[in-house]
Amino acid sequence: MGTTAKPSKSNPPWSRQRPRTLIWGLLIFALVFLFGLALSVGSVSIPWESTVAILLNQEADVILHQIIWELRLPKIFVALLAGAALSTSGLQMQTLFCNPLAGPFVLGINAGASLGVALVVLGTGVGIGLMDNAGLLSQLSLFFASITGAGLVLLIVVFLAQRVQHNVTLLIVGLIFGLMVGSLVSILIYFSEPEEIQSYLIWTFGSFRGVTWDQLSILTPAILGGLAVALMTIKPLNALLLGETYAQSMGLSIKNTRNLVIISTAVLAGSVTAFCGPIGFLGIAVPHLCRGLFNTSDHRILLPAVVLIGAELALISEIVAQLPGSQYTLPLNAITSLLGGPIILWVILKRQISVKP
Repeated sequence: MGTTAKPSKSNPPWSRQRPRTLIWGLLIFALVFLFGLALSVGSVSIPWESTVAILLNQEADVILHQIIWELRLPKIFVALLAGAALSTSGLQMQTLFCNPLAGPFVLGINAGASLGVALVVLGTGVGIGLMDNAGLLSQLSLFFASITGAGLVLLIVVFLAQRVQHNVTLLIVGLIFGLMVGSLVSILIYFSEPEEIQSYLIWTFGSFRGVTWDQLSILTPAILGGLAVALMTIKPLNALLLGETYAQSMGLSIKNTRNLVIISTAVLAGSVTAFCGPIGFLGIAVPHLCRGLFNTSDHRILLPAVVLIGAELALISEIVAQLPGSQYTLPLNAITSLLGGPIILWVILKRQISVKP
């Protein structure tokens, strides 16, 4: 099992060696720039001045107004929320399990959400609402099934967490449970019609598009709630950097910390999977990128950093997947893998992961 490097007394995890104010300023500027770029580019290019006029309700073109307000703005907000949620989940998992390859789906939450969608799509023949012209009721039924599947997995994991003594054991249990749930999805696919299989497979590609303002009113408070719980884990996770024995000697409850992280991760990853499909690599790659950029392991810095950089990388992925100026759209998971894969390879090649026999 991989382990992260232990911080030394001479070089504490929150040592400051870089002009972080400049980094924060550049990141905020990049977020504003990407927000404007995502509004302007797409299958229909809209000049910046027209985009600003539309946002201020000073543009008379009804079609451009609808493109911005009904298509691009919801997509952008979904990308920002999803990137922040998945990256935060990955940071918590990596610290809790002392494993640099841990991600937000490691406890089978993604598999549970996928099983809920598979039961609806492959069992009833309902099309994926995000990818076709299905009505609002069909879309909500898929979202409800996905959230229910993720919630059931959460209940099982929380139940097991009360009885498992070691985090590594819980990690293995989560992986095995995820594989078991995935096998049920494979069985459903085997007995399904080709049209149903195609609809489900398209959902697994992941997408930030198609989420309406009404659906955002559900997704937004869910993710904000998960991030609020994550804020409560900053000090406990910093203590865990020095080892569980040291953390317990400081009065930290390992069980309570683990349960908070599990709940936060389940809400964040489960909500994103329900509305956007399974999005890979962001949760694993972004925390490593933030550690390297800020040269720290302090969660007081890393948590806001992963929220900001995760949102930006998700937005970049969406812009690239859209293929500006083209009518084609690439699978979102293909883009996130291309962006996140090199970061994981960099972690391995830098020998930041040690493997014990």
